[in-house]
Amino acid sequence: MCGIAGLIHRGKSSNVGSEMTSMLQALKHRGPDSTGYAVYGDASTGDYIMRLKAAEADDMSKGRGVAQILENRIKEVDSILAENGAIVKSKETITPYALRYVLSHTGDTGTMAEHIEETEGVEILSMGSGLELIKDLGDATVVSDLYGLKNFNGTHGIGHTRMATESDVDIKSAHPYWAFPYNDVSVVHNGQITNYWIMRRMMERKGHRFVSNCDSELLAVYVAHDLSNGVSLEDSLRKSIEEIDGVFTYLVATKDQLGMAKDTMAAKPLVLYESEDMIAMASEEVAIRAILPQEIDTYDPYDEEVRVWQA
Repeated sequence: MCGIAGLIHRGKSSNVGSEMTSMLQALKHRGPDSTGYAVYGDASTGDYIMRLKAAEADDMSKGRGVAQILENRIKEVDSILAENGAIVKSKETITPYALRYVLSHTGDTGTMAEHIEETEGVEILSMGSGLELIKDLGDATVVSDLYGLKNFNGTHGIGHTRMATESDVDIKSAHPYWAFPYNDVSVVHNGQITNYWIMRRMMERKGHRFVSNCDSELLAVYVAHDLSNGVSLEDSLRKSIEEIDGVFTYLVATKDQLGMAKDTMAAKPLVLYESEDMIAMASEEVAIRAILPQEIDTYDPYDEEVRVWQA
């Protein structure tokens, strides 16, 4: 079933970490297996924020030696960063398997990222100047508390509560997805893509990598491919409705935009609230009311509707 949510503030920062936590916790009944956030803070000029995992959460219970394996993997990552000329300005271990780096790098970030992911068990969750992508097992409050999200200030964010239906209950299969190696793009999705394998092979032939067998990851790769080739976010979303088959509602965030798209059947729900100051949307109105308890007017976007908002 799954639940998606997103919000964007116009012209100001807010405590989007706390807001997204409240929205996603209100959608817990739609997916208790994992929760993910893509939140956008103030872009850091010249620096990259890199979030990665060096193992799955369940790996931590597999006995002695796990700590040493993790230490070796992280040392390998640090070595690759140095070999590629990246300067580590800060490095934070959030959990034993999840790390946050702030890097200065002037080379090819895509090639560097590929080298990092050649390290066994290591996956880059996101890299960008403003994006911070966090996902783990558990409900919204559990993940938010684990990663200290309730104090995160920024302009916009998207999130997802997952009920595993066609792939494993693990971090790799959780949403949001970052579009490697395109900076600052993230996607959450509710639905099913029926031409997933056809579209995935097309993207792979163009040189894109996939880390899971979750059809939602395709949307991130698809949009990132378009953006990297000069297509606007709005045009990419409209094109996706024509080229991607299935029933879907999905949200895309970039460093300064938030967009939504619904397929031709509009079978997957989305409720939208818009004011002069902010836009909020979710699979159910209860999530919006978790942050806006006053009387509000909402509406359901129609079939093939595409909207894009600027931070």
